[in-house]
Amino acid sequence: MNSEERKVFFDDEKRHLLIFIKWLIIAVFCGLLIGGVGAAFSYCLSYVTQTRLQYPKLVLFLPFGGLLIVWLYRMSGVRQSKGTNMVISSVRSTEKVPMKMAPLIFISTALTHLFGGSAGREGAALQLGGSIAAQIGRFIKLDEKDMHIITMCGMSAAFSALFGTSITAAIFPLEVISVGIMYYSALVPCAIASLIASALASSLGVKGEHFLIAQIPDLDLSLVCRVALLAILCACAARLFCHILHFVNELFRMYFRNQYVRIFCGGCMIIVLSVFCGSEYLGTGMDMIEKSIDGEVIWQAALLKIIFTSVTLGCGFKGGEIVPSFFIGATLGACLGSLLNIPIGFAAAIGLMSVFCGVTNCPITSLFLSFELFGFVGTAYFLLADTIAYMLSGYESLYHEQKIMYSKFSPRFIDKK
Repeated sequence: MNSEERKVFFDDEKRHLLIFIKWLIIAVFCGLLIGGVGAAFSYCLSYVTQTRLQYPKLVLFLPFGGLLIVWLYRMSGVRQSKGTNMVISSVRSTEKVPMKMAPLIFISTALTHLFGGSAGREGAALQLGGSIAAQIGRFIKLDEKDMHIITMCGMSAAFSALFGTSITAAIFPLEVISVGIMYYSALVPCAIASLIASALASSLGVKGEHFLIAQIPDLDLSLVCRVALLAILCACAARLFCHILHFVNELFRMYFRNQYVRIFCGGCMIIVLSVFCGSEYLGTGMDMIEKSIDGEVIWQAALLKIIFTSVTLGCGFKGGEIVPSFFIGATLGACLGSLLNIPIGFAAAIGLMSVFCGVTNCPITSLFLSFELFGFVGTAYFLLADTIAYMLSGYESLYHEQKIMYSKFSPRFIDKK
């Protein structure tokens, strides 16, 4: 190596070190700030959920809570909210995530859960974290490419703070934007922000989600075949959930063009559904997920959760789709496990991961999720179910703005939504 080559080499190394230091500082700051906001969001949702459970008749005010949500968005100048799709789109384009989305999604999700809307929280966390991080990026005057990285960094921090799965949170934004392409340039910032946010939230008393599977079967060829069949059926359920979710949203927009009328009627539908089907399908439904993993089988639960969540989100209430997918997968897995002679709690765990993989098209994230939620047990079965669910879920997705860059069935570039 001559002197000129050595100079170029050391200049590159210096530049790389400075870039690392820059993102280390940014990621730590994002992790602390968004981790704190995420912890507050978690406490807020826990409080409103406990309030709703203490006063069940609050569900009767769901339509009026919906009117308040629409009014808040209208007063903020947001006529059509794209939700998580806006955050996903901003990572691939010059579209900006406005700062006002953070308080809007915080308040509107809390209102949805207070009055019993059937929605999750992690999807809202992605919007919350992405919005705050984008504002930080604009404040420190990052360029367009770096804005994409800091947005993913914020998504990781908020997801990690709320759910306590720091590895999953670090990988998810890298994988969910464009299926088949991993944004490895954001790996270090996302990992650091995720770990910092998780540690901060934990120190503030936010408990991460972890489940204990009572019975872990040994590797057996017959059971491998039955788990494969379970994964196939979960992939079908994932496609059904995505299809119904988008179809119901289109129906509401077609027949109720006025947003106030749309969300009021949707709230009334949820009240009627809860009267006839029960209140177990309101809110996130984490208790039903725990029951399924503990071995309880509730046959109608998965289908009813699809209906409740599709109506809630389709008419305009705010929240996430991820925890409902956990609910659908866990309850469906428990039911199918009892039919396929698979230990019910173990089948529920397989179902949870498989449906999540199917609706997000994120197999690597899903596998890490299974490790963080259930421990490193039955890993061969989780891997098998994960890959089958990914392939057979087709090109359905929770998110319209997610792009499928490469075919799931052949090494072919397709670049389609």
